[in-house]
Amino acid sequence: MKGLRKITPYCWELPMGYKPWMRVPGRVYSDERLLKKIIEDRSLDQVANGAALPGVRGASLAMPDIHFGYGLPIGGVVATDLDEGVISPGATGYDINCGVRLARTNLQRGDLDWPTLNRLVDALYGAIPVGVGSRGSIRLTLAQEKKVFLKGARWAVEEGYGDRESLEYTEAGGCLEGADPEAVSRKAAERGYNQLGTLGSGNHFLEIQYVEEIFQKEAASAFGLFEGQITMMIHSGSRGLGHQICTDYLELMDRVVSKYKIELPDRQLACAPYSSPEGRRYLAAMRAAANYAWANRQCLMDRARQVMEKELHLTPRELGFSLVYDLAHNIIKIEEHRVDGKKIKLAVHRKGATRAYPAQHPEVPAIYRGVGQPVLIPGDMGRNSYVLVGTPQALEESFASTCHGAGRLLSRHAAVRAAKGRAIHRELEEQGIVLRAGGRRTVQEEMPEAYKDVGQVVSVVQQAGLSLKVAKLKPIGVIKG
Repeated sequence: MKGLRKITPYCWELPMGYKPWMRVPGRVYSDERLLKKIIEDRSLDQVANGAALPGVRGASLAMPDIHFGYGLPIGGVVATDLDEGVISPGATGYDINCGVRLARTNLQRGDLDWPTLNRLVDALYGAIPVGVGSRGSIRLTLAQEKKVFLKGARWAVEEGYGDRESLEYTEAGGCLEGADPEAVSRKAAERGYNQLGTLGSGNHFLEIQYVEEIFQKEAASAFGLFEGQITMMIHSGSRGLGHQICTDYLELMDRVVSKYKIELPDRQLACAPYSSPEGRRYLAAMRAAANYAWANRQCLMDRARQVMEKELHLTPRELGFSLVYDLAHNIIKIEEHRVDGKKIKLAVHRKGATRAYPAQHPEVPAIYRGVGQPVLIPGDMGRNSYVLVGTPQALEESFASTCHGAGRLLSRHAAVRAAKGRAIHRELEEQGIVLRAGGRRTVQEEMPEAYKDVGQVVSVVQQAGLSLKVAKLKPIGVIKG
């Protein structure tokens, strides 16, 4: 832990002298046990590298689920001002607006016995395309795809995928203004036009869960959650489209850093000034991908609703399938925050981090404004997920940001080695969890032990004051790519 200064029991600082290029300190939210793992994977050096970006303000932040990534660590947050600051694709992430959507139902745990649960998971797995390169039933022309880029989840609702009310419970209303289809390359668009309504692979999932425990009754009631209730969580993003947009603009930024006389400790953080043509063009493309991801999750949720109604022989009113909230990871948002006593507009890069606005913030849906924004923290396969709520302290010290999940502990190759000789499917069945996945290797790569303990991660952000626990969700049916 050399070079780290303990500020509080759950916050550690990398001083500006940790690396000579740092313009601001680094700040790591963790306890001592998690910190030992964080130190092992070189992600702290990436926190320090994020502190070298021109125009960076406050501190380069790391959440307790941090692990080594491309450029900025996954679990990292940096905010740059709009006058002197830059925009960096590597500080945003490849899977733009990889995010989480939580739906509630009127069902209770006892309504899904083992045979019924198996049939339901089979039906969902048969109806929702999963895996690398999977194609959905929604076929878009490139002209139609451009409308998705501009409208996001609004396009999906207009086309009959879900109801308009769900837009109120989606971050940014499911659409970032300022997207430009012309900023998206032909190759990126072609990778996305047949993937709308698909789950993807890796850590993406669809889970049937139930509310195992309530921690805050007032917030849980506002979110429409109660103990024993059946819920569904969907974790997916912008698919091949977002990956290609990131690839395209990393190449562009790498070519222009010298043009703008920007010196960086790591070319993976290649960037351009916010006000530059390159910076503006990347933002426009990133917003298009973010909108696509919101439309994708809107379509996935609607398909899941149809399957549940059909398989369980329930009317829409009886099922009561409705959105609690949808939020983004891997995104840049233009937000106003207080830095050094002044409110300024910043480009907040959240890479594997979640927005966490407190009560009364104008961007919190009106029905939740008395308690704060729902924060959805998915667990790894077979472990609990959590619903949290944003806090005033997060707004003051972390640009209203908190963790986004458990965070990887083992590389995918290491996880496969560790899973050798084990039957993960059977282990989960013994815990009362039905699993359907695209292949044995996916299951091995995503086994629970490949990730940190999400309960410990959530405990850290609660103790640090960045978000507070509302409910714990236990999986009973899991679909993986």
